Amino acid sequence: MITFIETLVRELEAESVGTKKMLALVPADKPDWKPHEKSMKLKDLATHIADLPGWITMALTTDELDFSKSPYNPKDCNGGDELVAYYEQNAAEAKATLLNNTDPVLEKMWTLRNGDIVYMTESKLEVIRHSFGQMIHHRAQLGVYLRLLNIPIPGVYGPSADEQGMM
Repeated sequence: MITFIETLVRELEAESVGTKKMLALVPADKPDWKPHEKSMKLKDLATHIADLPGWITMALTTDELDFSKSPYNPKDCNGGDELVAYYEQNAAEAKATLLNNTDPVLEKMWTLRNGDIVYMTESKLEVIRHSFGQMIHHRAQLGVYLRLLNIPIPGVYGPSADEQGMM
């Protein structure tokens, strides 16, 4: 029978294909571009996506993240090549960490906080699933950003309209 760990590794591998395709297209010359005043800057959004596999590693190797003690400071990436390299580094570490664990660790609790303010306390499995959800959600956001910049969108779960020649 397949374990939860094996399932998570397979999901990471599958989601990495489309994620790297999208990150590779991020232009280095538009880091501050955003589609709306309330939106994240392109560089910040793309860097967050590239950083998300690191949250899998963090969930498995720690019991909490307290922003008051450890501010969130992802790597400074400029453009597609650097973003893909950063993503690949984080995904490789996440995969190795998953493979070095067994399912019982997934039941342990993990907390995200900022000092006394607790944002969430969930099982490590739920934190990892949340990381995947964030990756997929923000990757879709990135697709909108790229579309608005007239950059053809690659297919993630099948051919895109651009790949089919529909514009």
